[in-house]
Amino acid sequence: MPIATTALLCLVIAVSDGDTLKARCQDPRNGPDTNRVVRLANIDAPERDQPYGWRAKKALADMALRKPARLVCRKKKDRYDRLLCNAWVTPASCTRSSCEFTLDAGQALLSVGLAWWPPQLAREQTAQQRGQYEFAQFEAKARRAGLWRDGDKAVPPWEWRRDHPGWPHASNAPGPRAQ
Repeated sequence: MPIATTALLCLVIAVSDGDTLKARCQDPRNGPDTNRVVRLANIDAPERDQPYGWRAKKALADMALRKPARLVCRKKKDRYDRLLCNAWVTPASCTRSSCEFTLDAGQALLSVGLAWWPPQLAREQTAQQRGQYEFAQFEAKARRAGLWRDGDKAVPPWEWRRDHPGWPHASNAPGPRAQ
């Protein structure tokens, strides 16, 4: 069942890795702007020390850094106190206002083979979003794009973190980071 959400208009001011960014957001109650740390929901990108980790970070930065974003966030934060959001940005090819905020950054990372869609997170998505994410990953695998270049040899980040317990945000728990 999809999770209840809220939307924020923000400016992306930093990208930490392929699935984490910092944004300056308008307070929905007309308060001062606040900086928020955001984890992209429903994907898991390679860690920086993994193959494709820096490419994933660069891809997210190219899409979103210093650009406006519409964040559709869950009410509940992750265990590291980050907002869990889908980040909607304006595609680089957009030249008119009718295409603002039409690119889902998480789905775009899946499409170019720079993130995983862990199916255990599917219950947190609508049926439409589940289908889009699953298809984006399937298509990237079929094209051998990004981390799928070597078939299924790429190590998912949740397995990599399990094997590198000293890594920031590492967990000994199986599966993707708790969301």
